[in-house]
Amino acid sequence: MSSQAVEALKLIHKQVEKVIQQIDDDDWVRDSLCEGWRVQEVFAHMSSNMKEAINPTPPPETEQEPLKAEDAMEALVAPRREWTAQELLDEYAQYFESWIEWMTALQEEPTASTMVPLADLGTYPLHMMANAFAFDHYCHLYVDILAPEGPLAIAVDSGNDEMIRPGIEWMIAGMPQMQAQELAAVVTHPLEIELTGPGGGTWTMQPAGDDGLITVPPRANLGSSATVTSTAHDFVSWGTKRSDWRSTCSIDGDEAYASTVLDTLNII
Repeated sequence: MSSQAVEALKLIHKQVEKVIQQIDDDDWVRDSLCEGWRVQEVFAHMSSNMKEAINPTPPPETEQEPLKAEDAMEALVAPRREWTAQELLDEYAQYFESWIEWMTALQEEPTASTMVPLADLGTYPLHMMANAFAFDHYCHLYVDILAPEGPLAIAVDSGNDEMIRPGIEWMIAGMPQMQAQELAAVVTHPLEIELTGPGGGTWTMQPAGDDGLITVPPRANLGSSATVTSTAHDFVSWGTKRSDWRSTCSIDGDEAYASTVLDTLNII
């Protein structure tokens, strides 16, 4: 299950608190690395997701087309763009503990193994919601907000294995479904992904099977056409197209093939 992901959320929260204690008025309006969002919108995204899990907004009276994941996120952020910093911090503080309790409850059977669709991201067991948000919060804090990639030079603890690994597991789990057609078209041979440092491990992207989906088993493949190596932390950035993989990855093997796959990969 994903109890480790719940613990990751708690650890990341401690670092968020350090940022909250040091952030100033000018920092809130600085552009984050998340396209179109200032630091304020990143916090609004985190707090609004907590609020919706615990106290969801009633659905509209008339049936509407379901939103794509990124559009749904923006729909929650939009009404909070003009909130004060204190209003955002109050919402974050109000819902965090209840949200962690909810995430913990999702680790218990039979709920944990219940499969649910997540907009256009695919279908996952409910226990992996914790992994999804461990990825989300780590990425937004350590990549979008904090230097060197983000705008704020605020000192926090470096990401460790406990913080990073659950989010990496979400990214790996999401690869086959988030870009089903795009990746099936370009992953024509095994491609090994070796992530080093905290949160690291080795996985192999395998060509699609009869179901049309690639697989990404957690092991090395001696028959791989190439091996792509980077730190796990950097993977959070380049795997989501926040940075160019060329700045932090090395390739051993068929560089042209690996480049095609990496240029296509875009995890949400």
